[in-house]
Amino acid sequence: MDSGKVALRRKPDILVTRPRASAESQHVPQVSAKSLELTKVIRLLEDPLTANLKERHLFVLKKLLKRSQIGFLLKELTGIAKVLNICAEKVKDHPEYVPILCEALKICGFPFLKEKASDELNYAQDVMEFLSHMGCLMRVSDAEVRQQIVESVKSFFSSVAPKRLLDGTDPLSRPKPRTSHSDNRFSRLSRRLQPTSPGYRLQLLERSDLAQTLLLSMAALENQPSIKLQLLQTLQILSSSSDMNCVSILNARGAETICLHMNEPDPSGQVLLRSSEILWNLLERGSKEEVTAQLSSMECVISLKEAFFHQLINSVRHSDLQLANDLLVITTLIAENPNSLLVESLFAKQLVALVTFPELKSNNPLVRNLKLNFSNEDLKMKKLLLNLLVLMSKDLAALQLYKEERVLQALLMHVKPPAVSSARRSGSRHWSSVQQEELQLQALATLATVAPLMLDDYKSCQGNTCLLLLLDWCVKQDAHFSQGHSFHATGGRGSKKAQMRHCVRVLRSVASVGDDSVNQDLCDEGVMSQLLGILMQMEANPEEEDVITLEMQSDIQLILSMLCESDMHRKELFGSEGVEMAVHFLRKGSSRFYSGLGHNKLILSTVDCVWSCIVGCYTTEDFFLAKEGALLLLDLLSSSPTCGHYSILATLLELCDNPNTRSHILSWRDHSGQTAPRLLLQLWREEEEELKVSRNPRGGIADPQRPILSLYQQEDTQLSFPANVPSAAVLEISENLRSKIYSIFCKLGFQDLPGLSAEHYVTLSIVRRYLDFKVGEVWEEIIRELSLDGVRPISPDEEALSTICEIAEDTARRVAAEQNSILEQREKEEAGEEELMYTEIMSRWKQRQLTAKSWDSYVSKTSNYEILKEVKAQREKYIESSRPKPKCEDAAGHHTEHFIGQVLSVESTDAQGPAGVKVTLARAPIKAAGQDAVGPTAQDPEYFSTVSAKE
Repeated sequence: MDSGKVALRRKPDILVTRPRASAESQHVPQVSAKSLELTKVIRLLEDPLTANLKERHLFVLKKLLKRSQIGFLLKELTGIAKVLNICAEKVKDHPEYVPILCEALKICGFPFLKEKASDELNYAQDVMEFLSHMGCLMRVSDAEVRQQIVESVKSFFSSVAPKRLLDGTDPLSRPKPRTSHSDNRFSRLSRRLQPTSPGYRLQLLERSDLAQTLLLSMAALENQPSIKLQLLQTLQILSSSSDMNCVSILNARGAETICLHMNEPDPSGQVLLRSSEILWNLLERGSKEEVTAQLSSMECVISLKEAFFHQLINSVRHSDLQLANDLLVITTLIAENPNSLLVESLFAKQLVALVTFPELKSNNPLVRNLKLNFSNEDLKMKKLLLNLLVLMSKDLAALQLYKEERVLQALLMHVKPPAVSSARRSGSRHWSSVQQEELQLQALATLATVAPLMLDDYKSCQGNTCLLLLLDWCVKQDAHFSQGHSFHATGGRGSKKAQMRHCVRVLRSVASVGDDSVNQDLCDEGVMSQLLGILMQMEANPEEEDVITLEMQSDIQLILSMLCESDMHRKELFGSEGVEMAVHFLRKGSSRFYSGLGHNKLILSTVDCVWSCIVGCYTTEDFFLAKEGALLLLDLLSSSPTCGHYSILATLLELCDNPNTRSHILSWRDHSGQTAPRLLLQLWREEEEELKVSRNPRGGIADPQRPILSLYQQEDTQLSFPANVPSAAVLEISENLRSKIYSIFCKLGFQDLPGLSAEHYVTLSIVRRYLDFKVGEVWEEIIRELSLDGVRPISPDEEALSTICEIAEDTARRVAAEQNSILEQREKEEAGEEELMYTEIMSRWKQRQLTAKSWDSYVSKTSNYEILKEVKAQREKYIESSRPKPKCEDAAGHHTEHFIGQVLSVESTDAQGPAGVKVTLARAPIKAAGQDAVGPTAQDPEYFSTVSAKE
């Protein structure tokens, strides 16, 4: 029987060496013969009649592996998987199959072989199933088999194709002393086998279940620590090489499995390190949320706690502290999950106790015998613990732990200026100056979150005093040189800017709570004058204007706003110095609003500072108006983008309560001569255009039933709101500028407003009736909601509602008619102005024609003598005709005699009126031209009533 089997195995040689066949005809019989041979091997192993022929099985399998010693063909992988599965089943009862199985797994580590380039695509599914089947072989309990599986998988990432050429001989055939012509042809044909591309198997490994299967096999390796360590190394390679492998591992709850097994006994001390590396790979390349969710269970948190404190207490090397910090970072990520059980597992309590060490003495047995080397790894651990305080502060139970362990006191000790701290720590081992600076900044960043949540402890530890001392130290000029190495020291190298920045942040967060006792304590400490001085000191050095400086200026203004917002006495303390500061920042304008450095925040915080610290106190208001503050606000309103209009208008509206404000607003003009009412009406039109309110082309009311209704409100007409939720009509008042503009006009008045055109008066008529339209809109909304809810009012109420709607609509129609009248009047005025302009143009044109004609006549007279004589004759004729003719012939010899009168005397009589005045005149005759000279004659004076002219 054995010889028969051997004869069958030699059939491929006979089929391949058929004479004179094409390459394709040679290749096809070879493939079918090899496939048929592997099928017979499987049949030999599975057939009940031959199932117990162990020696024969081993002989055939050895021959099969010898033939495939350089790699398995892609097309044979399905059959090889069946052979491996049969051998795995037989290993339980027959250990003799172990070497065969290990040898086959070793060959699996070599690249697969392909006959054609298309084989990689055609057999891709077979490769994925084969790789998944390899992982399933971890069920074999033999340590040698498991170790070989792990090594083969690791070799996927390092193996290359064999350098030696394929010799072309069939491993199952007997060696022949002489090489025939057919053997040479087979050798040349065999050389056509090529290894698959290097990334081919890795790409298919990602799509297989190998990584997931290897992970699940960890539970069976408790008694084989060396193989477990190799398996962890393999999983580390898989998780670091592919995102899809990480997803596959997480789908099998890999993070939880790794965490639960990382504290098992380990003589090598490498299991915890490999486990943490795998968790890091899953966090970086997988889903961070999924990893933290799996690690948030009670069992995983306890496992992490045990691993962390074991490393911390037993650390003797630098790498041990690094591993402890890695575990602490993973714990920090778990703390971001609101469902984590850090407090319930008592892990949080031990970590909080570690935060206060060594600043505060504690009786906790955990830290009693713990010693710090003040190395860089200890510094990293301290910073991680401080960061963990911020994350756990969202849990009220954690805040109680903070109180018990005096966390706030420890943080404030870090915050103290370096000179005070160094004096306190002199003579003992402590942090270096660079480390102390990093801890100081980290503690300040932590206080910004924790202090507002623990105000009682903050007040008992005199937090305000501590922070103001630090702020005063930041302002002083001394030899302190900041290193600026840490994240929180950004931009503060060589100065105290980083400390000041975070100190101001803490003050802002504490003041924003609004606790009266804390804010009053700040004012009693003189924080307002101190902050104002810092602001103006920053402005004295404009070359230092950067992101950090602008952020501090904004935060300081916000602190002042929160302190003065509801306290009149503090507004008075703000005083002229504060007004000067606000005016100074308002003068900067909004030209750099989009600079990217933070000018936008500074402008808005300045406006908020005016609203909270100046408006409401007549003393500061009057000084602000005297410094042209209202005009600066209007300048800012006209130049700032839309996002700043709301706060500026709100500030102007509050400022209008001061009676002196109206004259300032009405006297304002921008660079183009635009007035404040014109600007407000322009903003109104822009706002309605954005809200898509229905208007005609001239800006008038287009729909009297919806005079001010926006398009967005019309889309919500089919919605009914609960009683405790404001409706769309009410909510709209606080969401746009129209209500603010209407209120300002109510303060300014609607008459005698400068600089308005007819279009502006059209808009002004709508503004004047805004409240009436809004009331009608609310009533209409009530009617609509009653209809949607199926509620019918009683008859009197229904009649009243109908009347209200009619009145609102009639009001809109009257306003529309008024608008039309305004436009018509404007059209008439424009027509009259046009006619006047036309008349003026015609007059100028006529004058120009006469001037041109006179010039032409003058030129013709000077250039043509005949015309000149004609003109002269015509002129003499005109002169002759204009002379008066004598009335009779006797009068021809008489000459007209004129006289000049002179008042000689004025006498008054008793008569009333003009008759009581007696005037004496003297006259002298004047001879006409052509008369003979006559000597001077003297005439007696005569009264005016007797004077007559002689001809």
